[in-house]
Amino acid sequence: MVNLVKVEGTLDELRELFVEGAKREARKQAKKAGGEVVVAGVKKTRKVVKSAWQKYIGKKSNQIRVKSGKRKGMLDLAKMSRAYKRAQKAKGKR
Repeated sequence: MVNLVKVEGTLDELRELFVEGAKREARKQAKKAGGEVVVAGVKKTRKVVKSAWQKYIGKKSNQIRVKSGKRKGMLDLAKMSRAYKRAQKAKGKR
């Protein structure tokens, strides 16, 4: 079900209603989320550096999935952990 609303007014009124209102709402949400508000939007925060394990898990080629049972298709983190430790040992990091 689609409801259509007819909006009439001058260009300035419409801009205030839609564009400026959306900007104000975005600033309000950013402030609520804890971000610093600047003129153009939200101030960017420093990107969090991923650990070696997080990078390892993120690669599709390293993902080991459960083949059967009720966890079928989910990541087998225990097997992945053992494979990761073996790989680290082979690199000489452990």
